[in-house]
Amino acid sequence: MKMSLYIGREASKLWKRASAEAVTEGILLADNWKYLLAGIFGQYLHGLAAHGVHYLHRPGPTLQDTGFFLLPELGLERAYVSETLFTFIFVSFILWTFHPFIFKNKKIYTVLLWCRILAYLVLCQALRVVTFYSTQLPGPNYHCREGSPSARLPPPKDAIEIITINFPDGLVHGCGDLIFSSHMIFTLVSVITYHRYGTHRFIKQLGWVLAVVQSLLIIASRKHYSVDVVVAWYTVNLVVFFVEKKLPEMPDRMAMTMLPLSTKDKDSWNTKEENHKLNMSALADPSSDRNQRLRSPVNSKTTLEDGSNALLIADSQ
Repeated sequence: MKMSLYIGREASKLWKRASAEAVTEGILLADNWKYLLAGIFGQYLHGLAAHGVHYLHRPGPTLQDTGFFLLPELGLERAYVSETLFTFIFVSFILWTFHPFIFKNKKIYTVLLWCRILAYLVLCQALRVVTFYSTQLPGPNYHCREGSPSARLPPPKDAIEIITINFPDGLVHGCGDLIFSSHMIFTLVSVITYHRYGTHRFIKQLGWVLAVVQSLLIIASRKHYSVDVVVAWYTVNLVVFFVEKKLPEMPDRMAMTMLPLSTKDKDSWNTKEENHKLNMSALADPSSDRNQRLRSPVNSKTTLEDGSNALLIADSQ
C-alpha cells in the first residue's frame, strides 16, 4: 500500500514537472518554430542531394586507402556493428535533449538547443553537398561496387521518384555521397553538443571514445574512405566553433536559484505569469535589451520553480 502511494506521488510530481516544462518550451517554440522548420527542411534537402548524386555514381576499382590497409575488413555480415553503435549514440543524444521534461536539474532549454543543433547540421551538410558533387568517387561500400544492382541507378521515371528520395532504400543504399561522412557529422555534433552543454564528465569522455570507435568501424566496414572520416572530424569542429561565435550564448538554467513560491506569491500568479511570458520571449530574442538584463547577475534576479508551477523570471530593478 505504501509502495503504491509512493509511486502515485512520484508519478504526480513527474507529470507536474513535465507539464510545467511543456509550458516553458511551448513559449520558446512559438518564437523559434521558423528556425526549427528551416532546419528540418534542410535535412530533407540534404537527403534529396544525396539521392541525386547516386544517379551520377559510376562504380569502379576501390581507391588506395591507408585505413583499408591498417584496419581489417569486417565484411558484409558484420557491417551492422557500425550502424548499431551509430544508432546508440544518436538515439541516446536525442533522448538527452528532452531530459528537462523529466529530470529536476535542468541546464538547457530543449527548443533553443535544437535550434543550435540544426544550425550545425545544416552548415555541415551544405559543405558536404558541395564536396561530393564536385567529384564523384567510386563507392567502397559493398552495394556500390561493380556488379551490384544498386551501384547504378537508372534515370528517374518521374519527379515523384526524385522528390520522395526512393524512401527508404534511397537513404540506406546510397552511393556517391562520400566526402565527407554523414554518419560522422551526426556523431560529432552529438558528442560536441553534449560536451558543451552536458553535466557528466564521464559521459563526455565516453562520447569522445565512442566517436573514435565509430570512425574506425566506418572505415573497417568499408562504408567510407579514410578521407571521408578525417575531413568530417575537422570540418564539423570548425563549423561548431564558427556557429558558436556567431550565435549568442545560450541561457544556462543551472545558474538560476531554486526557490519555491510562497502562498503570497501564488496570489499574484496572473501578474507573474505575464512577466514569465515576456521574459521567455526575451530569451528567444537574443538582440533584445531585456535579454541582456536577464543574463546579467547584477541587474536581475532569477527564480525557477519546479513541480506544479512554471518558470518565473522577474527583474529586481
